[in-house]
Amino acid sequence: MAQHVRDIMTSDLVTVEPQASVTSVARLMRDEDVGAVLVTEDGHLRCLVSDRDLVVRAFAEGVDPEQTTVMQAASDDLVTITPDDSLDRAVRLMREHAVRRLPVVEGDRAVGILALGDLAMERDEKSALGDISVARPNT
Repeated sequence: MAQHVRDIMTSDLVTVEPQASVTSVARLMRDEDVGAVLVTEDGHLRCLVSDRDLVVRAFAEGVDPEQTTVMQAASDDLVTITPDDSLDRAVRLMREHAVRRLPVVEGDRAVGILALGDLAMERDEKSALGDISVARPNT
């Protein structure tokens, strides 16, 4: 059983620049089949933006998604973890901050992302969350 974040994190990152429009980020999420992207500037992690962030902070507010930047829709709270941190610490951070994804960083550079589904699959792949996490969405 994996013990560290590096053992189960996703290292194939989807990133955007801070000036990317909400529309372009939503399309990227659709095309890459991801629920979150990392916002980076010159390789440095600025924030994480989720599909929920786009809906709640942009679309639901009626802003022009072509003119609104991803930074305007992103959450201010950035909780990160390192590849060498334990999975137990990751679970504690997710609970404490009520987040479903943690950017994995070395310094201020993103090297991965750890999702609640990754943890569910590692801890109990037969759980309902584990089953849902590996299922492909209906399109």
